Amino acid sequence: MISYNTKDWFTFIFRFHKADTFRTLFPTMIAIGFYSAIIGYLEVEYWKLAEDSYVKNITIMHGMLGFVISLLLVFRTNTAYDRWWEGRKLWGSLVNNSRNFAIKLSAILVDENDKVFFRKAIPSFANVLNKHLKNEDTAKQLFDDLDLEIDHHKHKPNQVALMLFQKVNELYVAKKITGDQLIILNSEIQSFTDVCGACERIKNTPIPYSYSAFIKKFIFFYVMTLPFGYSFSLGYYVAPVVVFIFYVLASLELIAEEIEDPFGGDVNDLPTKKIAENIKKHVEEIL
Repeated sequence: MISYNTKDWFTFIFRFHKADTFRTLFPTMIAIGFYSAIIGYLEVEYWKLAEDSYVKNITIMHGMLGFVISLLLVFRTNTAYDRWWEGRKLWGSLVNNSRNFAIKLSAILVDENDKVFFRKAIPSFANVLNKHLKNEDTAKQLFDDLDLEIDHHKHKPNQVALMLFQKVNELYVAKKITGDQLIILNSEIQSFTDVCGACERIKNTPIPYSYSAFIKKFIFFYVMTLPFGYSFSLGYYVAPVVVFIFYVLASLELIAEEIEDPFGGDVNDLPTKKIAENIKKHVEEIL
């Protein structure tokens, strides 16, 4: 995720970062600029319609549809940001749950070997979940001195949560913890799988295809008809005006597409790897 100073807004105008929509849309903007210039040239030089021509009234349609498309894009971006923010809240709760689990274990456990196991196993859940959500290859040892025995054809976060519960249950069978303590620790492990399931819900449930496709088609046809209505009043200036309108509308859609999946590899996605590293540091400090 890009780190920046929210108060230093003026420099954003002249800064083009890797994920800037201008870079992505530049070839399409050039094509739309040529298209608008050709339509403007034909209308100004050859299609000199009468003052009462109905073609000139097409701007009324653009005015009405502009309001509709603005509502659709606001809803689109708000929905995408809600998914991004929910993902951030889930990983924030994972940080707190990992700390709480480590604090309780630190107070309960006496055997140093048991503490060493949880010191390495608790951060491994966040590490594995991060790679699971990014669909990365996890077929490699996370820790040199801790064999997680993960079957890479199965659900990896579930396997780590299972190992944590099995270890807690072994402590109960060995009379190292009481039944009440087992219940307390079990709720912490359950919270891990709850976070995993909620993240998978965001990851595996995209915006409905029909809705996303309709917005793209709406933007395309709206922009393609702009030169016909405004060439008479703007002349050749219709080309840069249409390009700018397309840039604004298409950029909002691109931004929504990027942040609706907060667990990807884009620069504006959540820094889950960094959060997992912080969990590891905090758990090692506590245990």
